[in-house]
Amino acid sequence: QVQLVESGGGLVQAGDSLRLSCAASGRTSSYYAMGWFRQAPGKARKFVAAITWSGGSTYYADSVKGRFTISRDNAKNMGYLQMNSLKLEDTAVYYCAADIYPSTTLATMTADYDYWGQGTQVTISS
Repeated sequence: QVQLVESGGGLVQAGDSLRLSCAASGRTSSYYAMGWFRQAPGKARKFVAAITWSGGSTYYADSVKGRFTISRDNAKNMGYLQMNSLKLEDTAVYYCAADIYPSTTLATMTADYDYWGQGTQVTISS
């Protein structure tokens, strides 16, 4: 089992930057892929970004491509989501997730991820 805890959310203005962190514990020796998702009020949880265990491959939703960067530090059991040029529509609860049975292609569906954090709120103001 993998436990995930997100941090780093907050209230910032449009155009600002924010870095989210995801601390992993438990079965961290497994070669899991890590993903970030977000959920706005009244909407479904949506894929944001994902990264392989090695960090050698990443994938982003079109809506964040060029603005967000996903990374990880396996020695520290940490994952990160650097968010730049934030927009009002980026407001959501952000979740990190672990896919402990990754395929050759990074997963973008919530059903493909096995463990989830509790989420951290990101609010962008104008």
